[in-house]
Amino acid sequence: MAIKESFTLKGENLLRKVKELIEEGNIRRITVSDKEGKELITFPVTIGVVAAVIAPVLAAVGALAAFVGECTITVEREEETT
Repeated sequence: MAIKESFTLKGENLLRKVKELIEEGNIRRITVSDKEGKELITFPVTIGVVAAVIAPVLAAVGALAAFVGECTITVEREEETT
């Protein structure tokens, strides 16, 4: 089962937040939506993802950040097992 969490932020902070989330390592999927809730980009984040694979996604997120004023990131996390 996955846990969803959302963050609302300004476009200029989008790329930094996505990078932080990827570095956490327990993320399954990231979705970026505009302030009206329209989905702009969704991408899976797999375990062991290498920089060469994620670089094009980060480039797209960076370009997107230049055009959106406010956006919401929805993160689907792996449920931690205890």
